[in-house]
Amino acid sequence: MSSQMPPFTREAPSPRALLHLLFNGARALDVVETALKLGLLDALEPGPVTLGELSAKHGFVPKRLYKFLDCLESLGLVQREQTSDALEAARYRGVPGLRAAAEAVLGPKSLERDREKYDWKALHGRLPETLRGEHSMSATSFDWPPRTPEQVEGFEASMAAGLGPILETFRAHAGTLWPSGSRLLDVGGGDGTLAEHLLRQHPALSVDVYNLPATEALVARTRERAGLSDQRMGFVGGDFLQEPLPRGYDALSFVRVLHDWPAEVARSLMQAAFTALPSGGRVLICEEFRTPERLAAQFFWSYFLIGVDTCVSRLREVEFYLEALTAAGFTHAHVLPGPFELVVATKP
Repeated sequence: MSSQMPPFTREAPSPRALLHLLFNGARALDVVETALKLGLLDALEPGPVTLGELSAKHGFVPKRLYKFLDCLESLGLVQREQTSDALEAARYRGVPGLRAAAEAVLGPKSLERDREKYDWKALHGRLPETLRGEHSMSATSFDWPPRTPEQVEGFEASMAAGLGPILETFRAHAGTLWPSGSRLLDVGGGDGTLAEHLLRQHPALSVDVYNLPATEALVARTRERAGLSDQRMGFVGGDFLQEPLPRGYDALSFVRVLHDWPAEVARSLMQAAFTALPSGGRVLICEEFRTPERLAAQFFWSYFLIGVDTCVSRLREVEFYLEALTAAGFTHAHVLPGPFELVVATKP
């Protein structure tokens, strides 16, 4: 028997199959979390591995493991090949990236677990009246923009928790992004966590965080924690909806900022970046682009913000940003690949 299994193929589930899985969501998560904790994913992802081999290694009852693996197969996470009726001979392998995905979504530092601190239960079971405008998320649970120090800190901490894939993209393209001595203005740069990571990786880089004055103490705390000087990691307080963007930088970045605003505001901010940058300066946009995977990753916020009228998170196709940058006067607008794609354009 060949050791190679056929290429992994996955058909989209029918509406009925999808709803079956959604109804069993808690049980499905229990299966995947168990597979992660027991180390099964470490064997399944490289695969192929037989049910008999897994049973012997982990001390599982083969008939019970067979049904457990059926659960994973129903979720589209593993592929099975069975050439005989002997359960132990069935071979399995996981989808590429399965273990890393399980760790990211279900592990102790997962973004989904971080989101559980938000009061989503205020909407649960009350969506009909929420959709009719008869019920809303209270300002104490979530206010946009954040108003109290507690809300500001909580929001910025949540944003920082989701920076992992973005940092991975910045690392992958570091060689082309940061010429020696570059100065970056991180527009809407949260508590400075992104700036901190970039400065650790690039000793010749300096970054100023441009954000609302209420976040200055958070940026100072991040700077102190990282042992950075304010010359390398500065703070500029301001409101980009009311003021021009600061000048004097080689690059300006918008990281998960523009999707929070209507199209005309997003375009005006890209135009403001063009005005602020010198010739040869670059704008960097790392956003929640509208793809099936990104929509799935943003399901929590799509649900949560149903009850909030002051904020609409707009996931747009990447073409919107490429066209808007060109219209603003930038040239060479292009997309750098990664877990979060990065749009880069240059002012001529």
